[in-house]
Amino acid sequence: MDNKIKDFREERGLSQGKLAELCNVSRQTINAIENNKYDPSLQLAFDIAKNLGVTVDVLFLPKGELGK
Repeated sequence: MDNKIKDFREERGLSQGKLAELCNVSRQTINAIENNKYDPSLQLAFDIAKNLGVTVDVLFLPKGELGK
């Protein structure tokens, strides 16, 4: 799964640490998700999307769809 977390996070002026705090996870977790080293649980995906003001389907994309 690919994601646009970094793009939306930076657009909103949030650091990885601040987003992590809002989602009750570590900064390392947000970093791992952004770098496609870890797929979040469904609940965490919804929490991230909510805190970025987008829907999950906008934030997460099937592998290979990011460049399209």
